[in-house]
Amino acid sequence: MDARRVGGGRIGATRRALPLPMRITNGLAMVSLVLSSFDLLRLCSDRGRPLRFPLGGRELATVVCQLASVVYLLSLFAHSDAPATSGDDDEGGPAADAEPAPMHGAGMEGGDEEIVAAVVSGALPSHRLESRLGDCRRAARLRREALRRVTGRGVEGLPFEGMDYQAILGQCCEMPVGYVQLPVGVAGPLILDGREYHVPLATTEGCLVASVNRGCRAIAASGGAISVLLRDAMSRAPAVKLPSAKRAAELKAFVEAPANFELLASVFNRCSRFGRLQDIHCALAGRNLYMRFTCITGDAMGMNMVSKGVENVLGYLRNDFPDMDIISISGNYCSDKKPTAVNWIEGRGKSVVCEATIKRDVVQKVLKTTTEKLVELNIIKNLAGSAVAGALGGFNAHASNIVTALFIATGQDPAQNVESSQCITMLETVNDGDDLHISVTMPSIEVGTIGGGTCLASQAACLNLLGVKGSIHDLPGANAQRLATIVAGSVLAGELSLLAALAAGQLVKSHMEYNRSSKDITKAAS
Repeated sequence: MDARRVGGGRIGATRRALPLPMRITNGLAMVSLVLSSFDLLRLCSDRGRPLRFPLGGRELATVVCQLASVVYLLSLFAHSDAPATSGDDDEGGPAADAEPAPMHGAGMEGGDEEIVAAVVSGALPSHRLESRLGDCRRAARLRREALRRVTGRGVEGLPFEGMDYQAILGQCCEMPVGYVQLPVGVAGPLILDGREYHVPLATTEGCLVASVNRGCRAIAASGGAISVLLRDAMSRAPAVKLPSAKRAAELKAFVEAPANFELLASVFNRCSRFGRLQDIHCALAGRNLYMRFTCITGDAMGMNMVSKGVENVLGYLRNDFPDMDIISISGNYCSDKKPTAVNWIEGRGKSVVCEATIKRDVVQKVLKTTTEKLVELNIIKNLAGSAVAGALGGFNAHASNIVTALFIATGQDPAQNVESSQCITMLETVNDGDDLHISVTMPSIEVGTIGGGTCLASQAACLNLLGVKGSIHDLPGANAQRLATIVAGSVLAGELSLLAALAAGQLVKSHMEYNRSSKDITKAAS
């Protein structure tokens, strides 16, 4: 680590090199100064043994100790009086990369108490702890203590041990103080495309894992489910403003012209080895233009990748449209973490349809209902009921339940369950009315098997359980696509089981059984 980031110049480097806490080194310097001073006075006053050059061993040692102590203490006092760094200290401000001047008694090799006190007083910003200490775990521990002192409330119930704080630095979470525990259940096996999957679900809702497990059982007893990947395309849509609507229309025509696509694609594709532009579709609102870029992103979920590609294209377009004002890299026409018609119609991420045919005897024995009741319930609840409610991609029973639980377990962005849970569930009788055909169509499943939270040990373990951890060298994108089909297959199982519970009138009974603990909460807490 650069000495300037620790203590500022040569003195900061000296402090960093000290093997002892500051209080002890300061005390030793003072003691050395006093003892060497007395020894020099005694030697100078000894007329029978005057000081002569060259000095003897004892005299030389005394002089060296004297000089070293004086130099150390002078440098310490000079450093403690240095003015604090001025400027904007907010994240991303003018002085965001400038380190505040260290304070007397709060050097980075000092005790934890001094550092915590500096954070509490505001002299040392909390978000600087990792860079100043060079130890992510220690930074999180001291931030946690500072938080306790500032708020006056303890966080003893928030686990601290067991997290790799180095792994999350710059990737998953800023200013960590611990982590939240979530139970992970496993449903399955889910028989999907001829493979068996044991599906990890991180949730605090009783009945959810049991319900998906029952759906998996019904699917397996009927020969399994089949999935089809319809499309793989992550999107980003910047918003730009032109001097006039006519000028904005000219840019729209230029960007959407087939003759220009290869050129724009070559500019876009410089962003990554895996990012490949597929399409550009524009929407105009007055003189504001929204350009929706879509591209494949390999095994990454791909938001950063597509954003970099968009920046490349915007920089190129400025050559022919210098009057273009870039308002935002994201203009909400993408659309990320919001329920939108564009995602429901065009898709975003992975578009998947998954289906299964459930035999009549399985419906009766495993699901405890009939095919006719399930079909009627789906029409009245999922289709007509959702239409009455004005649903946008919400023509399902509880797709979001399964999507969110799987996302948390496998390190996806949980907020993207908004568009990833858009789903239409279809049921109908087949084989002369004997059996039940069920399908889920999900146009916007946004998942990745590398990057983001997939690097964390627990989430990586869940991905490994599914056999989709990381990337396959010869087949980039295959693991992320397979994970998307697993999400759809799990939703299929969950939809089947919940609809059966509703048709059979078992929902309340099941939740009362699994969601109500018989424990004495007061005793359990004590």
